Amino acid sequence: MSTSTNAANDPCTQGLPFYDATGNEIGIFEHAWKNRLPLLIKGPTGCGKTRFVSYMAAKLGLPLYTVACHDDLTAADLVGRHLIGDGATYWSDGPLTRAVREGGICYLDEVVEARKDTTVVLHPLADDRRVLPIDRTGELIEAPASFMLIVSYNPGYQNLMKGLKPSTRQRFVSLRFDFPSAAREEAILIGETGIDTDTAKRLVAIGNSLRALKDRDLEEVASTRLLVYAATLIKAGLAPVEACRVTLVESLTDDIETTEALLEIVNATFGH
Repeated sequence: MSTSTNAANDPCTQGLPFYDATGNEIGIFEHAWKNRLPLLIKGPTGCGKTRFVSYMAAKLGLPLYTVACHDDLTAADLVGRHLIGDGATYWSDGPLTRAVREGGICYLDEVVEARKDTTVVLHPLADDRRVLPIDRTGELIEAPASFMLIVSYNPGYQNLMKGLKPSTRQRFVSLRFDFPSAAREEAILIGETGIDTDTAKRLVAIGNSLRALKDRDLEEVASTRLLVYAATLIKAGLAPVEACRVTLVESLTDDIETTEALLEIVNATFGH
């Protein structure tokens, strides 16, 4: 694994979205892109998957088309459809088709949420063919060298009804993401929001305490994203306990007793 580098302090990354590498994920991404291989990123919600893709797209100077997948996502939503306007019918490319035509990146976030008959459209792009057939227009678009297909999902939400088909999964190079170490997470909060070091340490301590409750009192844990939200509000002048309540506690549970228990953790850290 490579040494972590703070993107905010690297002159080569000025102007890019903030991203603090945890290992060799940047190098793996670049190798996959140069060799025209699709990439699958798996990890818990809010651990930095989407930010990593945004950072790499900016670093490589590629247009990025992000699709938030859901149960009603159809192949037409990805590829495109005929529309009617000004008394005529015309074809409108979907985000996947635009990314292919432009040689950019198409990123399907939480791909397991999409219907399986929709994700099948990815198969010819995710193997050595690298083509996108558009049945409705009769086109067969060859992906240029710069095009890259990326999908992500949260393994914690997988079940028999919502898993990635082996025929899809085995077309991708895979990266596993997790929540960062305490030191890295503190650096992320400081880099993202400009919050002071002491506050960053306290927020990370709260986050780790809440994560220890997973599968007991909480279905989902405090993400780095939520910690950034809390730091942002504190930096803007909101009281720390109130900032943590609206970003961490209320976002994680609707149960009153659990809310009170989480607030006790927050008060133990900031309430003095």
